[in-house]
Amino acid sequence: MTDTKTSLQLDRIQRIALIAGLLGLAISGAGFWASRAQFFLSYLLGFVFWAGLALGCFAVLLLHHTFGAGWGFVIQRTLEAGTRTFPLVAVLFLPLLLGLHDLYEWAHVDAVAADPILRHKQPYLNVGFFIARAAFYFAAWIGVSTVLNQWSKRLDATGDPRLAARLRNAGPPGLLVYGLTATFAMVDWVMSLDPHWFSTMFGLMFIAGQVLATIAFATLIARLLSDGEPISGFARPAHFHDLGNLLLAFTMIWAYLSFSQFLIIWSGNAPETITFYKARSSGGWEWIALVLVAFGFALPFVILLSRQTKRRIRVLAVVAAIVLVMRFVDLFWVLTPTLHPGRLTLHGSDLAAPIGIGGIWLAFFIHQLKRRPLLPQGDPRMKEAPAHGG
Repeated sequence: MTDTKTSLQLDRIQRIALIAGLLGLAISGAGFWASRAQFFLSYLLGFVFWAGLALGCFAVLLLHHTFGAGWGFVIQRTLEAGTRTFPLVAVLFLPLLLGLHDLYEWAHVDAVAADPILRHKQPYLNVGFFIARAAFYFAAWIGVSTVLNQWSKRLDATGDPRLAARLRNAGPPGLLVYGLTATFAMVDWVMSLDPHWFSTMFGLMFIAGQVLATIAFATLIARLLSDGEPISGFARPAHFHDLGNLLLAFTMIWAYLSFSQFLIIWSGNAPETITFYKARSSGGWEWIALVLVAFGFALPFVILLSRQTKRRIRVLAVVAAIVLVMRFVDLFWVLTPTLHPGRLTLHGSDLAAPIGIGGIWLAFFIHQLKRRPLLPQGDPRMKEAPAHGG
């Protein structure tokens, strides 16, 4: 059972998150009247970041069920609570439908008629099909995650090993569903902001970023819960060491994919693809890129090479916080130059909207986290998990 101190901590964070969320949405909403385009772009920035955490929880949960490693049981309830936020994420998506004409060039009939490239892409990039695809994505995410959560809840109650086998067998096909839907969703919501630009690596970059952000977020939650029962009696330094290894691995994967896309596009020097980096390599945006290299890759990479760092949850949590902040900075660098190419611009709503969406999401996440025991109760693989630690 969750101890009183941990419950009070979660309650306090939930209240703060809810208040911050309401204030952030109110402030960003006031900016709607100043600039519709800026408001919707900032809202999209916040939405993609927090929806990415829910998607990352979905992906890492499926990885955990597939392999059943000890580290996964420490964060399983965090991941499950994250997947149960998908209905809220679907609701938070709805305001973006009001801003399709402000965000996407392909949503304008006259622009499509005057542009041969947009006419060529029009069977895919059109408002009706865009909404239908989004509905399909959310239906798939909510459907699969609901089944996983129901099986996990029944496993808690019964300890039936057949349910554990179902969860394990659901992992690979679930990851396929995640990979396809997350890729197309990021193409739809982010890459189509510039419908003349394309990259076949774009979806993979976002998937790596979502998983990286989720591992960082789950590490922070593990730190929050690590001083109280039942986590303190279960988690071992080796479990945190594994989380650190995952942080290191996905930091490297994200950096590799990002650099590979840059190298391929820059060396190809094709007019239809080089525009992405031209808009982000001048006017101050180049400094954001350097920050990402230094703090999004180099610093975590060097720190996480240390075995001792990865076995100390307090130090690991600091690294995880840096990684999570850099994930937001990366999204800012990818999305915002669409409206402000070649000129670094930080609008107040770029912070207010993500804080607003994030506060609401985090409050709902904690509500879901508190609904179930912080450790799985009936999974037979749990017997081996403590022995993993040392």
